[in-house]
Amino acid sequence: MAQPATAAVSVAPAAELVKPAPALNPYGIEALWATSDAITKTVLLLLAIMSMGSWYFLVVKVLEQAKMNSQAKKVTQDFWAAPSLDKGVATLVEGSAYQFIAQSGLEATKRHVGLVGQVPLTDWISMSISRSVEKVNGNMQSGLAFLATVGSTSPFVGLFGTVWGIYHALTAIGISGQASIDKVAGPVGEALIMTAIGLAVAVPAVLSYNWLVRRNKAVMDDVRSFGSDLHAVLLSSAAKA
Repeated sequence: MAQPATAAVSVAPAAELVKPAPALNPYGIEALWATSDAITKTVLLLLAIMSMGSWYFLVVKVLEQAKMNSQAKKVTQDFWAAPSLDKGVATLVEGSAYQFIAQSGLEATKRHVGLVGQVPLTDWISMSISRSVEKVNGNMQSGLAFLATVGSTSPFVGLFGTVWGIYHALTAIGISGQASIDKVAGPVGEALIMTAIGLAVAVPAVLSYNWLVRRNKAVMDDVRSFGSDLHAVLLSSAAKA
């Protein structure tokens, strides 16, 4: 008779260790994805792509601008201290924007022949350097248009999801014939979540765009200053030659 009692005592602690699994929030993002239709899922995927693209371009542009600032310091330390233009160009980072501009200026002085030779040398060098500077500026601007597009359109993409969620809420009311909270809580929650996601995607994109534009301006000011100084040095070298 003592054995059943012992078994009951040994089983009781094991039963106490079993905890019920947490209930899934019926109005969360997981439930939204599980119960949503193709249109809602498309909107969510589009917002996810916009968000990932924004963060990608933010990181890439910050690294690119940091590299340009480092190259500008090297130009100040090494390029202008070189005894000649050729040796100065050799001190520049291979493939950098500053090397590209310096090479363009040097080639302009060497290609001032034929029909191009009819253009005054100062104008020809100025045009060559300006074209190379603008090309660098175009490369620095790449990716910013995506951030601007995301910042301006993602709220409306989220708003479309909001309208679609409200449509589902009205449909649920029409089918059930009553506007009880259990009928409209899911669709209304879906609408609010879509609005929040749209804003969460737009705000970082707008802030990143404005911040990167200001940093780009500082970087390009250094590049344009380099181009102007290089123009003067090239003219002086050509006059001495």
